[in-house]
Amino acid sequence: GVVYNYNEEGIHRAETGWEQCISIPLVQPDMFGLLQEWDKLLEEFSVGEAWLPHRYEEHDYNCYTYALAFINSVLAAQGKQQMSKSEFTEKFVIPQTKKASKYITLHQELTANEFYIVPLPDQEKQC
Repeated sequence: GVVYNYNEEGIHRAETGWEQCISIPLVQPDMFGLLQEWDKLLEEFSVGEAWLPHRYEEHDYNCYTYALAFINSVLAAQGKQQMSKSEFTEKFVIPQTKKASKYITLHQELTANEFYIVPLPDQEKQC
């Protein structure tokens, strides 16, 4: 898909270059309608004056602020309570980073010790 991001040069849309990022699922499976509108909502949100390059500030008004502001705009449109930075970090970011950290550590250990992974016989049939 397309990744939207915000930095000192403004809003960017990229189809490549984010292969090493962590994806954090935000939309519940029962909210399929929202998934259909997500791109349109994100595009509309991103053209606002709030995200002009001169407003960017590395520590207080950055890509994290942009992502959280978009999420909060969707929550507000649904009549739901908005999230603070700390709540969003605790609920969504930390759990995914912990999983990624465990995976990276395991991968590094396997690679360092010259292990490789092959599917079990039962799993081969499922693929």
